[in-house]
Amino acid sequence: MIQVIGQSVETGNETGARQLFDVLETLLILEVPILGKHIPELAQFLLTCGGNRSFDSELRVLALNALNWTVHKKSKIQSHNLAPAILEGLMPIATEDEPEDLDDDAPSRSALRIIDGLATNLPPTQVFPALRTLIVQYFSSPDPKNRRGAMLALGVCVEGCSEFMTPLMGEVWPIIETGLQDGDPTVRKATCVAVSCLCEWLEEECAAKHAVLIPGIMSLMNDNDTQRSACTALDALLEILQDVIDQYLPLIMERLGGLLESAPLPVKAVVTGAIGSAAHASKSRFLPYFQPTMAHLQHFLVLTGEGEEIELRGITMDAIGTFAEAVGKDVFRPFFPDMMKQAFQGIEMGSARLRECSFLFFGVMARVFGEEFAPYLPNVVPSLLASCKQAEHGEEAMSISVADASNAFASGSSPSNAITVVDDSEAGNTSIELEDIDLDKMMDVNSAIAVEKEIAADTIGTLFAACKAHFFPYVEQCALELVALLPHYYEGIRKSATDSLLEIVRTFYDLSDPQEWTPGAAVTVPLSHSVKELVGHTLIPLLEMYETEDNKSVASSLCVGLAETITKIGPAFVEGHLETICNIAIQILEQKAFCQQDPDQDEEEEAPEDQAEYDSVLISSAGDLVSALAGALGADFTPAFNKFFPLIAKYYKKSRSLSDRSSAIGCLAEIIAGMKGAITPSTEPLLELFYRALGDSDAEVQSNAAFAIGQLVENTEVDLAPQYIHLLGALRPLFQVTPDSPTAKLNAKDNAAGAVGRLLVRNSAAIPLDQVLPIFVDALPLKNDYLENRPVFRAIFHLFRTNGAALYPFLDRLLQVFGYVLDPSQPEQVGEDIRAELIQLINAVNAEDPAKVQASGLAIFLSGA
Repeated sequence: MIQVIGQSVETGNETGARQLFDVLETLLILEVPILGKHIPELAQFLLTCGGNRSFDSELRVLALNALNWTVHKKSKIQSHNLAPAILEGLMPIATEDEPEDLDDDAPSRSALRIIDGLATNLPPTQVFPALRTLIVQYFSSPDPKNRRGAMLALGVCVEGCSEFMTPLMGEVWPIIETGLQDGDPTVRKATCVAVSCLCEWLEEECAAKHAVLIPGIMSLMNDNDTQRSACTALDALLEILQDVIDQYLPLIMERLGGLLESAPLPVKAVVTGAIGSAAHASKSRFLPYFQPTMAHLQHFLVLTGEGEEIELRGITMDAIGTFAEAVGKDVFRPFFPDMMKQAFQGIEMGSARLRECSFLFFGVMARVFGEEFAPYLPNVVPSLLASCKQAEHGEEAMSISVADASNAFASGSSPSNAITVVDDSEAGNTSIELEDIDLDKMMDVNSAIAVEKEIAADTIGTLFAACKAHFFPYVEQCALELVALLPHYYEGIRKSATDSLLEIVRTFYDLSDPQEWTPGAAVTVPLSHSVKELVGHTLIPLLEMYETEDNKSVASSLCVGLAETITKIGPAFVEGHLETICNIAIQILEQKAFCQQDPDQDEEEEAPEDQAEYDSVLISSAGDLVSALAGALGADFTPAFNKFFPLIAKYYKKSRSLSDRSSAIGCLAEIIAGMKGAITPSTEPLLELFYRALGDSDAEVQSNAAFAIGQLVENTEVDLAPQYIHLLGALRPLFQVTPDSPTAKLNAKDNAAGAVGRLLVRNSAAIPLDQVLPIFVDALPLKNDYLENRPVFRAIFHLFRTNGAALYPFLDRLLQVFGYVLDPSQPEQVGEDIRAELIQLINAVNAEDPAKVQASGLAIFLSGA
């Protein structure tokens, strides 16, 4: 077959080649292991074909599209370590010219799509090191096309390699900084694209580079060649800046405001989006700019022309929604009715894009105005349901077989035409050649409607959570409609329907005036009849969807949503379905779920330990589900724990990624918190594992290990006092931080302080207080993980009660800490119970040493003050 395709391409037989590529693509899409052993040869052939510039451009794209499907057969690509060779063949193609029109395909676009596919489907260890070498080589070329290709390749690989890249960013930033100042505008534009990608996946690293990135991008906004790309990059950067924006806000708003006046329409759209992101980052500090910006943007809300005008109108709606969240409901209220009117007009205009923007706007308004949004529900909910119900283009007339529409969504490209479409209508089994239909156009319409449905489904859950009891009349209808979307071919719709259904269940439960549940396999606090009925109608279809779910992101969302719902509703939610839900987590942890299958992997083959970053996200979600089950079942989780412990522990190995190691330890810590004393029989192996994790090379793992140690000491019935000196020695390095240490290290310090607090409460006699207290008190106040304030203050209260003399040398410092955590201008750091006990303690200290309390400014907390 490869031989015949080769001959057709060489002789320029376009029709023959097209049909043969189509058969090949169908074989690649089919979930049957036909091509397994030919994958290396096939990949090499398609790469050679796609890279030959003497061949027709369209045929090269067909070859590269087939290669894109080949990359999805990842087990063979991975086991043969083909990625470095494929990347080497793709880079020259990625440097070719791109067509002006975004919708036109070209070999360079196909090549970048495959680089993206390799990065997201394979372990980053197989992709990034080889790609980094190529990027450095191409970026040092005198040819701007090579430098541009290198920068675009860097941009597309971030999504799948972000965690792996984080420690290597020191090598990446010089390339970005040089690219922003490159002499060629196409390289500068490509660098803006790369910055946008980095901001999306590496927020902390990009925010820390603001002093380089903002001036670099702002200067490119003055240049017509790079204006639009620079505004897009600025938008992405502002989205993640948070407090740092203060120093730049006046300059940014002045520059963006000027462009709103003068720039062409497509640039105005990007500028408007960037202003929305500036509002998102600056929050209440956006107030001075709110009224003038609204006056500017009003004109865009009356645009009706197709294409650019409608796009600008939609982005304006999105930005105004963000303004409302930034300035708050009281400031935004005068604009609220008129903006709702604009959103309703958007729905009437026959544009899927504008309907999507209106639905997003409804969700934001409901979040901002809460129950004040309720009067709009009679008009809003029917429009959301109508969107969920609408048929997609040609849906009634046909169903695409084999390479159905889902494949177009999965790959980011439509399968080539000439696929046979089967019509199973009563008129008989006629098949239509897709050459008679403009498949690309159909896919465009389909994808616009599908994205609109995805947003509509998502908004339903948001509205119920915001409007509460006012939404009751719509609950049943909405739940039925969302259940009907669960088998949809587009994964985005399945995911948003899943999220929304579970949000509806949680909100409905909250409004049913529930009693607090008690952990255990037997339900002692039953659900109200209506909640139980709703759970019955939603949980069964969700569990059925999982059986055939082939998308990891949807499976991951389901696990996280189930975990959240179990944590809220308790054992009554899983009643009758416990085994099925446990099996979901077991399957995923064993890497045997339907969405983890690769038909080309030999059955006796073990799943490889080195996996793509998206696979790690799924494993972590399954861990969330297990820890939620442990919380709901308490001691009754013991039999299940014996099954889960080895499955989770195997993800803590040096050979595993940071995400796998970190989530394994974090998951076990949460399980201990749920099982309490029932964890006792497993104390020894858990302690051994946590010791190893405390010595991990990464602060994120150490942080989870410190938390886990604390949970184990607090909950086990085994007396761990003999281990205290070892434990304290292992925790000691975590306290060595500076204010500018990375967030993960600061988190680890807070979790170590929480662990020491738990050790102190459990058995302070086993601790050398003279050595431990100076370090413990010096670590306060906690600035990152406020949840650990609970064990920290419980330890302080315990010591004041049992051994006050030991704390007296630290009293001045502790009073400062008390003032910090009670400061009303700071965010809430301790719960009501700790706050009350703390104020009691200040009163007790005042009785002994009033001068110290006065000197520390805490007199306002004295009773009678």
